[in-house]
Amino acid sequence: MDRNKQSRPWLSLGILGFLTLVQPTFGQAPHTESLTDLDRAIALLDEARQHFRNVRDYECRLLKQERIQSVLLPQSVMTMKVRNEPFSIYLRCESPDTDKGLEVCYVAGRNHGMMRVHPVGVLGIFGFQSLDPHDPRAFEKNRHCITEAGLGNLLDSTAHYWNMERRLNKTLVRITDDELSGRPCTRIETIHPDRQAGVFYGYRCVLWLDKATHLPIGSETYDWPRPGSAESGDLLEWYRYLDLRCNVGLGDDVFSH
Repeated sequence: MDRNKQSRPWLSLGILGFLTLVQPTFGQAPHTESLTDLDRAIALLDEARQHFRNVRDYECRLLKQERIQSVLLPQSVMTMKVRNEPFSIYLRCESPDTDKGLEVCYVAGRNHGMMRVHPVGVLGIFGFQSLDPHDPRAFEKNRHCITEAGLGNLLDSTAHYWNMERRLNKTLVRITDDELSGRPCTRIETIHPDRQAGVFYGYRCVLWLDKATHLPIGSETYDWPRPGSAESGDLLEWYRYLDLRCNVGLGDDVFSH
């Protein structure tokens, strides 16, 4: 994990990797006549968070690609199952081949705070093993801790940053209609041209909200451009949440390993 970066839950765990859990308050909408693009973005995010309150659990295919120690790792694909209370998450890696079959499970308040990991290869014959979520080994292929995973953390983290950025009034915002993975979406892009103005996670961040469910189905974050470069900066992390199914009735058996 790049310890010099601020966490941002645009979730995943490459095997684990995802974003920082914070509990900001919902943004208060100002009068219509004074709405800025960031105000509109926050209103859309608040709507997404309101819809997420009705979600008890969900499952999806998680695609992710992350940069670790300046190296962009191969794209990972995994099955992700999450229960919101108590926060519980199960991940099974489908690709790349070097990690295929890896399983990771975490339940808040259980297993003495440890996550349960079923490695691939020879170590897999011993079954699930306990590992501290903050163990350096967990960050060899992941930017984020498993406790930062999931859509709820992504929404809360984004709200935290956007409310801070509204106070600073330095962020450029673009809101457009888009399509992602075959689904109509609202695309919200935030750009931070003044790196010294505040504590930003990246130079450019993109969030896609599904128009039907109002929930996130994709996010991307890019680093600041190198001095003298016209490029938009290196990709830091890229996530897609495909085939999202909510309130499927995930029981204790899914997370008991």
